[in-house]
Amino acid sequence: MECTINWMGADGMSFVAETGSGHMINMDGAPDGGGRNLAPRPMETVLAGTGGCTAYDVVLILKRGRHAVTGCSVKLQAERAGTDPKVFTKIHFAFTVTGANLPRAAVERAVQLSHEKYCSASAMLEKTAEMTFSVDIVDTQEAAATA
Repeated sequence: MECTINWMGADGMSFVAETGSGHMINMDGAPDGGGRNLAPRPMETVLAGTGGCTAYDVVLILKRGRHAVTGCSVKLQAERAGTDPKVFTKIHFAFTVTGANLPRAAVERAVQLSHEKYCSASAMLEKTAEMTFSVDIVDTQEAAATA
């Protein structure tokens, strides 16, 4: 895996990352750090990548279990250390998983497996951050019956 980061010039703190798979990610800093607030901060992209990694796992695990999952979102709320390096010290993952008749045990197990076995990003961040999780399940079959 590789990634190339290019600074976009002396008039700010904007960077463009080109991933090994050929995709681009823009990043920028806050105005108080010389940036122009034109893109996510680098640490926001770390947090977003972690959320994407674990959501990917949860959906894949549920699909492999032949569960009728139709949606998955995870909201991450993080705290950082007050001094440099300002690592993440706490991260809460709030999952909302949508589908028909999804067993709570299966969804919670998918979240647990992602955290304990599959998500490389959260495994790295766990070295400095206390991680907590919550799961909300939206039953599309139940929602359709009440509509």
